[in-house]
Amino acid sequence: MLGPVILAASRSDKMRRIVSAAPVTKPVVNRFIPGETVDQVIPIVEDLTQAGLEVTLDVVGEDITEVEQSHAARDAYLQLIERLAELGLGEKAEMSVKLSMFGQALEGGHELALANVRPVVEAAAAIGTTVTLDAEDHTTLDSMFAIHEELRKDFPQTGCVIQAYLFRTEADARRLAANGSRVRIVKGAYKEPAEVAYQDKAEIDKAYVRILKILMDGEGYPMIGSHDPRLIAIGQELARKAGRKLDEYEFQMLYGIRSEEHLRLAAEGHRMRVYTAYGTDWYGYFMRRLAEKPANLLFFVRSMITKN
Repeated sequence: MLGPVILAASRSDKMRRIVSAAPVTKPVVNRFIPGETVDQVIPIVEDLTQAGLEVTLDVVGEDITEVEQSHAARDAYLQLIERLAELGLGEKAEMSVKLSMFGQALEGGHELALANVRPVVEAAAAIGTTVTLDAEDHTTLDSMFAIHEELRKDFPQTGCVIQAYLFRTEADARRLAANGSRVRIVKGAYKEPAEVAYQDKAEIDKAYVRILKILMDGEGYPMIGSHDPRLIAIGQELARKAGRKLDEYEFQMLYGIRSEEHLRLAAEGHRMRVYTAYGTDWYGYFMRRLAEKPANLLFFVRSMITKN
């Protein structure tokens, strides 16, 4: 399977240099990451929201080695929120953050990440939107959930992400569904060992459905992160059986993937949110998109062959 190989490459400095230097890379990256700056991504947000879609914005970057970089990440989100406020887009655009960007892996990283993310959550609330804490590899999750719980004391709308391929996630989903939080469920896009995660796609899909049912039957707000037509249909059926109205859950898909499906779901009255990443440190995000779906990798390889 190519997925694990690509995920390993996402952590390789050598592969980063090779992929970044390839002439074809930038045009292909633009399919998934439409800009490097706030000025470049804001028009995308305007276009998406005018088409009846909602957005979650991610300033990409995870390799933080200095405290100053974590402060810069915080400030990048604050700048984004300021621009959204100026354009009155607060109710249509939320933020997704990776706590690794806020210094989680540094010495004293739990406290540092909490201190950095809190003003972002406060600023988001002030313009009528919220923040979702992205899930990263399994070693970071206890810290992420603890920060999520702390933030929800003052900002109960703060969301978090759970990953279906981890064995622990069904228990996490039961806890989160019971306390009414916003929860995005995804399959998972990090290379995890067999001791903590399902490795077989069929097993991951089964776990996804079990966990989604827990969320739909609970008191929270489920956010279905998937491009899989079968899982989308199952999500709709589970919502119907749980008696949920169309505004009591939502679908989320990545920018640049199945864009026609985004519009179809929105036209049917569903809340459809497009996960839109931007920034200069795009490599890790890009490689995980290739690993998630063979078609993405084929698209990249075909472009390289065509260009060379």
